[in-house]
Amino acid sequence: MLGLLVVLVVVAIVAAGTLDDGSGGLVIAVVSLAAVIVLSGFTVVNPNETRVLQFFGRYVGTIGDAGFHWTVPLSTKRRLSRRVRNFETDRLKVSDADGNPVEIAAVVVWRVVDTFKASFGVDDHISYVAVQSEAAVRHLATSYPYESHEDGRASLREGNIVSEELTVELGERVALAGVEVLESRITHLAYAPEIAQAMLARQQASAIVGARYKIVEGAVGMVQSALERLGELQVVELDEERKAQMVANLLVVLCGDRNVQPVVNTGTLYA
Repeated sequence: MLGLLVVLVVVAIVAAGTLDDGSGGLVIAVVSLAAVIVLSGFTVVNPNETRVLQFFGRYVGTIGDAGFHWTVPLSTKRRLSRRVRNFETDRLKVSDADGNPVEIAAVVVWRVVDTFKASFGVDDHISYVAVQSEAAVRHLATSYPYESHEDGRASLREGNIVSEELTVELGERVALAGVEVLESRITHLAYAPEIAQAMLARQQASAIVGARYKIVEGAVGMVQSALERLGELQVVELDEERKAQMVANLLVVLCGDRNVQPVVNTGTLYA
């Protein structure tokens, strides 16, 4: 078609130089009109881009190969990118599954896979992805607690589970726009400022309780091992009352968070 355009231009030049009567002007006009029509069909497509073609309102196809192309003349050629894009939501304030207000944000990686749906399925596929991303993040936040206090219950802090579910749900939402969601990740997760201090105190209390539990569990095992070892070696014979006193002393030493001040008893236990 580029060669044909060159031929038409040459014909127009020859006609203008050889024909002296009124037919020369008519030939030039016809050739010029044909050249304009041919010229309107040329388009350039960049890598990872497409041209969506419409001929007087009717969709006629999509050019996806990069390069210099000639297509239907007088058609509308809309540029549509197939490059991978990412979108980060604003920090949204929602209530989690336990009713606690939290702030959450996510980043979504996506690309266009169906140019027809992206062009004609929705008004603006970029805005559609942004709105659906925020809707999916809100729904996700209300489905899980910020942190789980029960075994077997997932929470928002479990990144892999949450990200996988967000990707699947968002992919279903934006399929209408011809978009594929490649990945989604939670980028910000925190309690809302009005309850952050109270939740921090609760987390600290839970951590202290957990640490104390481990300390007591280990101390009991050490005391049991000490009593069994004394009995096996027959170092000393202890009655039940002396065992109780020894257990109490060892637990105080092992479980206390301060240095123990030893007290030497110069009398007897029963004095």
